[in-house]
Amino acid sequence: MLVSGIEILNKAHREGYGVGAFNFVNFEMLNAIFMAADVAKSPIIVQASEGAIKYMGIDMAVGLVKILSNRYSHIPVALHLDHGTSFESCKKAVDAGFTSVMIDASHHPFKENLEMTKEVVAYAHSKGVSVEAELGRLMGIEDNISVDEKDAVLINPDEAEEFVKATQVDYLAPAIGTSHGAFKFKGEPKLDFERLQEVKVRTNIPLVLHGASAIPDYVREAFLATGGDLKGSKGVPFAFLQEAVKGGINKVNIDTDLRIAFIAEVRRVANSDNTQFDLRKFFTPAMEFVTKLMVERMGVLGSAGKI
Repeated sequence: MLVSGIEILNKAHREGYGVGAFNFVNFEMLNAIFMAADVAKSPIIVQASEGAIKYMGIDMAVGLVKILSNRYSHIPVALHLDHGTSFESCKKAVDAGFTSVMIDASHHPFKENLEMTKEVVAYAHSKGVSVEAELGRLMGIEDNISVDEKDAVLINPDEAEEFVKATQVDYLAPAIGTSHGAFKFKGEPKLDFERLQEVKVRTNIPLVLHGASAIPDYVREAFLATGGDLKGSKGVPFAFLQEAVKGGINKVNIDTDLRIAFIAEVRRVANSDNTQFDLRKFFTPAMEFVTKLMVERMGVLGSAGKI
């Protein structure tokens, strides 16, 4: 059942759990997300970036989601534009059938970010579509970062309160110390949970954690065993994800984990039989491995059993 993002996240906000927002670039990844939600009895947000839309075509992205949302009609699902870079990009997604969009103007000065977000909110809300925005910069917190540097990178709670009131944005991604991709932390992972809690109190809306892939040991080991190299990367530990949910995070973006797991299983099949060229023999076990990972994550975030 295709619904707006805020319908899913307001419930998570009220009841205090997180919902996985999983990126996809093809049918196999999207199908695995729906299969996991079916097993876990969890609502889901499926995300396509501008790059994914360019790869698939926006009509294909929307069409696949509509087909699967009809097939799994008991699962609440929102289709979200991940990191829209302009009003035009967000408008295109809204007009195509996305039920949630993100305008990412966090790299602009505060006032410019605010004005860009207001413009997207006005248009999206007129069409019944929810909007996410971001404040701060995702760079990770390292051991040697100074207090001044930390304040320059991470979200300012005063600005967060002003921003939400002025824009009427539906959910906000606060920078609290994560970063995108597999290579998140040089030292031990650190997140600013106190800052997160203050932002939650000040804004009282669903909050979003970007850069939240965990790279569990069994996924890392599967990738390395098949010839991959993660250069000693560290994801966000499950305990940190759960603490973030307790602090007010309701949407948890996950992409890197899915890619690593999928490719690890494709490589395993390729390495085990170099005569194999049936794509189904590669993609079916890859979908099953990714499904297992996502069912586990839905349990960690607390969304399992919420439908």
